[in-house]
Amino acid sequence: MEDRWLSVDEIATYLGVVKESVYRWVVHRDMPGHKVGRHWKFRKEEVDAWVRSGGAKGGTASTESVAKRRDRSM
Repeated sequence: MEDRWLSVDEIATYLGVVKESVYRWVVHRDMPGHKVGRHWKFRKEEVDAWVRSGGAKGGTASTESVAKRRDRSM
């Protein structure tokens, strides 16, 4: 496999989450990402290590977002 930087869409697909989860994890859970201009880029190896260390543990950001949208609609 080639060694290249992954976009938000690509890392979200790789992890099986929505891209909003990736943005939330970068801001609130110190997910390893690198800002290149206006875009976030990720190294698969760094993200794998972050996941293995428990960085993504707890409720998922997508679940939190759904709950917030549901609360607003009530």
